[in-house]
Amino acid sequence: MTQLDVNPMDFVILGIYFALVVAIGFLARRAIATSEDFLLSGRSLPAWVTGLAFISANLGAIEILGMAANGAKYGISTVHFYWIGAVPAMVFLGLVMMPFYYGSRVRSVPEYLLRRFNPATHLVNALSFALAAVLTAGVNLYALALVIKALLGWPTWASILIAAGFVLAYITLGGLSGAIYNEVLQFFVILAGLIPLVIIGLKDVGGWSGLKERVSSKSALGADAFSTWAGTGVGHWTNPLGDWIGIVMGLGFVLSFGYWTTNFAEVQRALSAKNLSAAERTPLIGAFPKIFIPAVTIIPGLIAIAILPKFGQKGSGTDYNDAIPILMNHYLPNGALGLALAGLLAAFMAGMAANVSSFNTVFTYDIWQSYIRKNFPDHYYLNVGRIVTVVGIMIGVGTAFIASGYSNIMDYIQLLFSFFNAPLFATFIIAMFWKRCSPWAGFAGLIAGTAGAGIFHLIGPNIAYFHAGQTMSGEPNAQMINFFGAITAFVADAVVTVIVTLVTPPKPVAQLAGLVYGVPDPNAGDPHEGYVRRWWESPKLLGFTALGIVLVLSIIFA
Repeated sequence: MTQLDVNPMDFVILGIYFALVVAIGFLARRAIATSEDFLLSGRSLPAWVTGLAFISANLGAIEILGMAANGAKYGISTVHFYWIGAVPAMVFLGLVMMPFYYGSRVRSVPEYLLRRFNPATHLVNALSFALAAVLTAGVNLYALALVIKALLGWPTWASILIAAGFVLAYITLGGLSGAIYNEVLQFFVILAGLIPLVIIGLKDVGGWSGLKERVSSKSALGADAFSTWAGTGVGHWTNPLGDWIGIVMGLGFVLSFGYWTTNFAEVQRALSAKNLSAAERTPLIGAFPKIFIPAVTIIPGLIAIAILPKFGQKGSGTDYNDAIPILMNHYLPNGALGLALAGLLAAFMAGMAANVSSFNTVFTYDIWQSYIRKNFPDHYYLNVGRIVTVVGIMIGVGTAFIASGYSNIMDYIQLLFSFFNAPLFATFIIAMFWKRCSPWAGFAGLIAGTAGAGIFHLIGPNIAYFHAGQTMSGEPNAQMINFFGAITAFVADAVVTVIVTLVTPPKPVAQLAGLVYGVPDPNAGDPHEGYVRRWWESPKLLGFTALGIVLVLSIIFA
């Protein structure tokens, strides 16, 4: 990647931004007195804060570089990752699952599995989530290092270390509150950096019609680059994301619901809300910006195809992950370039901070406190949380080099989700709606689902159906393999969970109070007590309005 043409004005803007980031960490530190303050913000934040943090935590390197790369590689079909692969699951989380999470007062997603199943299931999930968190943190850290490398011309290893230091400073100081308030700031900085880039780029290529004309003539996708459902027929697909079964069931159901409803990096933001009503509205508030974020993530990838010859192709000196940094250097004057760089850095730090802050909570509560050092004073666990934050970032430095081996980081992240999130969602959905589901069924299902994903990813590339052009030659269709790998993991988990349930004893119903639909907790009281909700705060109104907007946009861009 060509080094960016920055001047002192750009560095001043970046300096102001980083001063604000560290200042927020210092301010948040004053409110930390317990481990829950550090790891869960004392469950005291308003819905608008947690809602913006919820979406900002996801608006990291995976979203910015990954979706721009997907836009260049797969075209407008990439909106499926938002309108099918995000918003419906976010609505489901707010309307259906948050009452269980927040009402039961669990501190993490693995803790729910401990109460619903047994310690073995809990430990498997805690360990797998911790591994997934540091691997995903490495993706964000690697992407952040790419920008620092482009800005300063430093080698990748030095850029990764510097990038890690920025994130370490404000999480260690302010804990989850520091991360969340920074994520709110970062949300607006990200938009301020990307919106001008899209506007200038579209104007340069002749607007939307000019973009379609250029990309259709230059991209291997042709006119299909601007069609979301073209070529998705089963058995004769030509769409770069595969057939409609993989898109709807693999992405829209398994991967999407698995990520948004069971990934603690997201759920943690809702658990930090001040009451159940705010927790329910957290993902629903986040759903509205999520609907429109494709405009600032996917379109830059298409613009890169339109203006750069052979962008992303072998021998061009670029890969798909370079789309946004290259456009920034191409279009933005100094000053505006500094703001856009601040937006990119903000996105990458938000993504990494979300993974590290969830990693330190799960490790502290679900591994260290549960199995290694029980019944210690709370201040001890507060210190453990701070130490684990440092350890998590150090591990993230190592996993960043794994991410560096992928030209499209979205392919890599979907691979991780198919291993870690897909089987977990099967376990959750069965556990919440079937009280007969037994303790050991949860453990066996998670193991079987993860193994199913692994087996499929070993044999998937050797199945002609999953190759580009439906032949044994050519580059494997990575997204389709990931989608069907996720379906395989879900089915394997579900089948084994049902079989083991039928041959092992269930938990007594009294122990399932508040954990399963139809088994209320008689001692819980009204979780909404003390809060008068106004009509516009209705979760159902927010959720179904978001789904209605998605339906209209899906028809327009079909």
